[in-house]
Amino acid sequence: MDESDFQAYEDEIQALEEEIRQLTEEYEDLRQESTFFSDEEILKSIKSFQGETKGQESLSDLKAQLESLETDLSFLMEFTGFHFTSHSKKTVEKTRNRMVQKHRLSGKCHSMPFQLEFQLLEMQDNEKVSAVVSDLSIIMESREDTNVSKFVSRTEERGDLLTFFRSLSTYAEWYEHRRRTFLHFK
Repeated sequence: MDESDFQAYEDEIQALEEEIRQLTEEYEDLRQESTFFSDEEILKSIKSFQGETKGQESLSDLKAQLESLETDLSFLMEFTGFHFTSHSKKTVEKTRNRMVQKHRLSGKCHSMPFQLEFQLLEMQDNEKVSAVVSDLSIIMESREDTNVSKFVSRTEERGDLLTFFRSLSTYAEWYEHRRRTFLHFK
């Protein structure tokens, strides 16, 4: 066996070990999330779900609702330019009136790919629920534009997701217009 075959096997072994590590982490995350819910909460959720499904007319009504939701989602994706490709959520802490979740989100806005990672702290006081974003991390190609990297840095400091999505939508839309215009003149 020559050196290149040996290296190929070593690379494959490392890739498999990495995949095993990732799957183990995902399994632990899911197991941890499931331990946050008591048996009573799980039973209550099951009963409420069963009560909701009893009120449904038929399978055809559910299919019609699903088609309607898919149409609405497609419209919103075309209207905003956002196409989310993945989302993961991990509950870090959960108490009676406080919950901290870590979110990872990736997608594209028009043709600009982005990734977000942030923590969401939800607190409940009586009937009022408040949410605070922290530890925001944004990864995106700056396209050699220093203004984009400055904007990303400011947004990460402030933890302002709404401003990020609004600004990214506008910037990406006009970036596409500029790109198409320059391609036209080439």
